[in-house]
Amino acid sequence: MVAKLTQGFWAKTARIILRNRILILILIAAVTVFLAFQWENMRFSNSEANLLPDDHPINQQYNAFLNLFGEEGNAVVLAVKDSMVFNPTNFNRWNTLSKQLDAFPEVDFVLSTDNLQELIKDKEKQEFLLQPFIKTPPTTQKEIDSLSAHLFNNLPFYDNLLYNSSSQTIRTVVYLDQDLVNTSVRKDFILKDLSNLVNEFESETSLDVRISGMPYIRTMNSQNIIDEIGKFILAALAVTSLIFFFFFRSVRATFISMFVVIIGVMWAFGILGLLQYEITVLTALIPPLIIVIGIPNCIFLINKYQQEVKKHGNQALSLQRVISKIGNATLMTNVTTASGFATFIITDSKLLTEFGIVASINIIGIFILSLLIIPIVYSFMALPKTKHLKHLNKKWIDGFVNWMERIVRGKRISVYVISVLLLVISIIGIYQINISGSPIEDMPKKSQFFKDIRFFEQEFDGIMPVEIVVDTKRKNGVLKPATLRRMDNLGEVIEEIPELSKPVSVVNLIKYSKQAFYNGIPKYYQLPTAQENNFIMDVARKSSSNGDLLKSFVDTTGQVARMTTFMRDVKTDRMEEIGERLQENIDKIFPAERYDVYMTGKALLFLEGTKYLVKNLVLSLTLAIGLIALFMAYLFRSFRMIIISLIPNLLPLVVTAGVMGFVGVPIKPSTILVFSIAFGISVDDTIHFLAKYRQELIANKWRIEKSVYAALRETGVSMFYTSIVLFFGFSVFVISNFGGTVALGALVSATLLFAMLANLILLPSLLISLERSIANKAVLKEPQIDILPKDELPPSTE
Repeated sequence: MVAKLTQGFWAKTARIILRNRILILILIAAVTVFLAFQWENMRFSNSEANLLPDDHPINQQYNAFLNLFGEEGNAVVLAVKDSMVFNPTNFNRWNTLSKQLDAFPEVDFVLSTDNLQELIKDKEKQEFLLQPFIKTPPTTQKEIDSLSAHLFNNLPFYDNLLYNSSSQTIRTVVYLDQDLVNTSVRKDFILKDLSNLVNEFESETSLDVRISGMPYIRTMNSQNIIDEIGKFILAALAVTSLIFFFFFRSVRATFISMFVVIIGVMWAFGILGLLQYEITVLTALIPPLIIVIGIPNCIFLINKYQQEVKKHGNQALSLQRVISKIGNATLMTNVTTASGFATFIITDSKLLTEFGIVASINIIGIFILSLLIIPIVYSFMALPKTKHLKHLNKKWIDGFVNWMERIVRGKRISVYVISVLLLVISIIGIYQINISGSPIEDMPKKSQFFKDIRFFEQEFDGIMPVEIVVDTKRKNGVLKPATLRRMDNLGEVIEEIPELSKPVSVVNLIKYSKQAFYNGIPKYYQLPTAQENNFIMDVARKSSSNGDLLKSFVDTTGQVARMTTFMRDVKTDRMEEIGERLQENIDKIFPAERYDVYMTGKALLFLEGTKYLVKNLVLSLTLAIGLIALFMAYLFRSFRMIIISLIPNLLPLVVTAGVMGFVGVPIKPSTILVFSIAFGISVDDTIHFLAKYRQELIANKWRIEKSVYAALRETGVSMFYTSIVLFFGFSVFVISNFGGTVALGALVSATLLFAMLANLILLPSLLISLERSIANKAVLKEPQIDILPKDELPPSTE
């Protein structure tokens, strides 16, 4: 009953489309124009993607930190490692650059040798004062040498903050306005103002300025994403159009298909703008994905149209049959593909949820566009010429299908042995997969800003901030000697870890105060003793200068302090070891009844986010498999058929995971997508094959072997066409500068190619080997929906 209703629905749909051609084209044009106007609402991401849900405890701790101390990642750092910076002309020009940067409204303040303040003790007033490091601009080399010697030898407070004493690298720290650091204003400042000033400085001094810091890294990374969108779209259009033309040898068919997918891309951008989602490294992939997924729709529809024309030459009948006979099958395959993407919606990660919503909407959108535009456009054109139908008789395609049939007929045992071996080897590989929680791993390795990241890691021991928050649970508890000693002890632990930089905290300021109390002698840069503490702190309390410096390290009540260190880009395992070691020492040093201490910061946030996504990967993939299993159950109403259909689609996923383990591709936000995407797309081939197989069963009086070979010959060509398009289409992501996008493209391409072979060799082999179990009407019941209409049945051989 449902099957008849379905056939009636598609026949009626075909009549409506072909009778209202002009109206439908006008509606498509109107929707396209409307969505084009939404482009102005598209926003590129100005902040890091938060992979954790808002109510996650790690996220809540990080937000609590931001409420106390403001944005942590608001510093842009500039550095020069060159002895020539210490000549009068270049040194003064370096200080001028600091003044120029400080003049911009986007900049909160600049810390550099130009405005460096030295803490001294006023003996008369018995208070600490801040005096300029440079009182008048130096004019001679002797003055420069004196200043640099004083900086490197007598001011340990600024070590690793403004200079590296061993390499004599100096740097300037530019703190951006915290209210602007996550807005588009930051991008304009960095790409225009900052870049112009640095370029001028480099041209005047011939010095190489290195630039980094989280705002700079995020800006340059976002710009790379923007630059790649156009590159991906052009590459996807070029590759798919060339393959399409190679198959069809028709310029007209190629242009029609390109027209369809270009409108699909316009819709994709429009939907991003309409929903006001930010363009991230994931949503930037959607437009080229729509091209890659849309072209197989065009192949099915145009191929069917040309087959019908070749059969009877009646254009009107051919177009009606394209819609009524292929519409349902194409809808089913697009729904399964969309389901693979839609599973990301339930991950609780904003980044993946938005990607899943936009991708699944656009996949259904490109299906609707294909179904409407292709028959309507062809209805206004002349019938295809004979030369355009020659591809239907290509001998090399027949050779490929014959090769598969020979394997299924005579080498099924070999197929099973190879499949089991692949399964075992892949499982071994899966145990070698690592998780990557590094926020910079996927960044373009050849770019200058990535090389600068490595420079700052080398010179200043890290770039990713890690914050340790110490809550003393009482007002002014931070400045108690016991608290300072405990923080200093933790600081010593941090300094022992080679992947972490020297920590910066209120402890450094108290040590600096003692040094200033003893007339700036460097050996007194240490915490005061119990006897010294009272009179040094008494002097500090009288000093307004100390109060200004304290704001960066302690909250307004004096109850909560922060310790800031920076981490190198390390493997996730090592990152976790560091976290465990720090937590172990925190628990040992700070009694839980007196202190509440936790770690936070961008580096740990990203690590926890990645681990959270991995847990959700299993959930989303299980849901995808469950949804498609239910879909198969609805279509074929046979439990055994569900199991048989899932095997050739799950094996490629296991093999891909094994390859990731052996090759060393880690699980990370980008590669997590591979499995759900590949599964959602590869199962399309299974649906096509099994739908045709069921028709052949009825025609061949339930003779399984004959039906399998007939289905293999009928569907093998279109499955080969679409798989090749998908393989090369996803391969365009390999041209990306982002490691994760390259891995995504390569892994999905390989998985889909292997899935095609599994569906064309393993699936038929299983059907034949298990024919006794499924070769009866009781097992393979009447389907709820006929994917392919009954009048497509081959003639009975009886």
